[in-house]
Amino acid sequence: QVQLVESGGGLVQAGGSLRLSCAVSGRYVMGWFSQASGKEREAVAAIGVQSDNRTYADSVKGRFTISRDYDNKMVYLQMDSLKPEDTAVYYCAAARRYSAPLVVQKYVHWGQGTQVTVSS
Repeated sequence: QVQLVESGGGLVQAGGSLRLSCAVSGRYVMGWFSQASGKEREAVAAIGVQSDNRTYADSVKGRFTISRDYDNKMVYLQMDSLKPEDTAVYYCAAARRYSAPLVVQKYVHWGQGTQVTVSS
């Protein structure tokens, strides 16, 4: 069973930065997703097994960067220029293939989530 553990969430002012981390063993396509209160879960970014494939939601392009480190079994989401509308619970998830990497239903393993709150 794949276990995913997120960390790094917190409270930050608008314009600030946070780095989320996800501990994962194995070679999977990895994605980060956000779910604001009362809203559906949506994709933020995804990275392929070889790290050469990366996809971002339009809302975070140029502000967020997804990366992975196999030596340390980690996947990261660097979030810069944060906005109040980025406030959400962020989840990392694992998928078997890189097809449609921003589709929530493609991901079969999920972490427990970490809260990110951006104050104005």
